Amino acid sequence: MSLEAAAEAITAKVSGGSGIGATVKFNCGEDGVVFIDGNSTPPAVSTEDQEADCTVVCDKEVLESLIAGDLDPTAAFMQGKIKVEGDMGVAMKLSSIL
Repeated sequence: MSLEAAAEAITAKVSGGSGIGATVKFNCGEDGVVFIDGNSTPPAVSTEDQEADCTVVCDKEVLESLIAGDLDPTAAFMQGKIKVEGDMGVAMKLSSIL
């Protein structure tokens, strides 16, 4: 799955409203980023690298597993598969969309 496809999948999940009320960036290193603007209505999702309230650092494969529902975000954090930079409260809200 490309990051553009990941952004489309996340767009579908947040189309009814994200409930995040903040900006989130999934940083997949050299593979790129997926940025969610949960402040806009409807939430905007792109692959542009922008400043975010919360940044989740992970491999692209981990992001794909999170989107597919094969990996629980809390479990991924506890296992060290994702690292959170910034507002941890925003990160906790991600489980409602992933």
